[in-house]
Amino acid sequence: MRLFARWAWGVLAYDVAVVAWGAYVRATGAGAGCGRHWPTCNGEVLPRSPRVETLVELSHRVSSGGALLLTVGLCVAAFRIYPARHRVRRAAAAAVALMFAEALIGAGLVLFELVAHDASLRRALSMSLHLVNTFLLLASTALTAFWASGGGAPSWRGQRAISLALGAALAAMLVVGTTGAITALGDTLFPAASLLAGVAQDFAPNAHAFVRLRAIHPAVAATTAAGIVLVCGFVRGLRPGRAVRRLSQACAALAAAQVGLGLLDVVTRAPVTLQLAHLTLADAVWITLVLTAAASLAEAPSAKDSPSDSVGAQRGAFPAA
Repeated sequence: MRLFARWAWGVLAYDVAVVAWGAYVRATGAGAGCGRHWPTCNGEVLPRSPRVETLVELSHRVSSGGALLLTVGLCVAAFRIYPARHRVRRAAAAAVALMFAEALIGAGLVLFELVAHDASLRRALSMSLHLVNTFLLLASTALTAFWASGGGAPSWRGQRAISLALGAALAAMLVVGTTGAITALGDTLFPAASLLAGVAQDFAPNAHAFVRLRAIHPAVAATTAAGIVLVCGFVRGLRPGRAVRRLSQACAALAAAQVGLGLLDVVTRAPVTLQLAHLTLADAVWITLVLTAAASLAEAPSAKDSPSDSVGAQRGAFPAA
């Protein structure tokens, strides 16, 4: 089981790297490197005399295929190691389902040519769906690793306040992630020569919707980060266990760092390297927030909880691991 847990954490790290490489494909406009072909590349399994864009897109497909194989293998191992209805099995199975959904969404972007310089509403909606699915995939993989490493089984009894606070934070992260994905697309499709030119572009009467969102996303992101910091402090006060304390502190620190990196991204007009760092840090905030929620729901309610929550806690015990 220890080896399985390490494998799961490794798969999670690999998935984060694949997500970052996918962002590089989008930021460099290489998404159409294989043309309107999937799973082949320009109608060939191994392109001859490929362009740089083709190599970038093909490498992303290969790395994504590796992530799929690793996740399927993780699920098979989970079903061999853990008993029926175990939470590790369920998380691993969810990861496989979401990984296949990820592949289908990626294929749809290529087949419907929602790549390269396409600035349609369909592409924005597809990217939003892609982002949400990616976040859920990372969450299920992280939970697989966390529970395989000894994380306790969650319980909803006596957890009303914690559940509402963390649920709101997680939902806000999904919203901020989707606006961030579209904002990054706007930076790629409508680059600005300077900060002042970018501001003028953002507030121009005829500005594209993707460009207008660049002025809204920073405020939404900063508000969400502040909310996450407050939620982490609230959770830490109610669930003072070591795992919750460490995870919530890490999540709050990462959320604050994300705001700083986002401001730097705005000032420098979103160079590719900063876009990748910004996305990777967003993934880290999401993962630590998910793990904070998992650790909090596995910890017994304290006396600081509301009276109704405490009564609920006294009526039932936590399910066995």
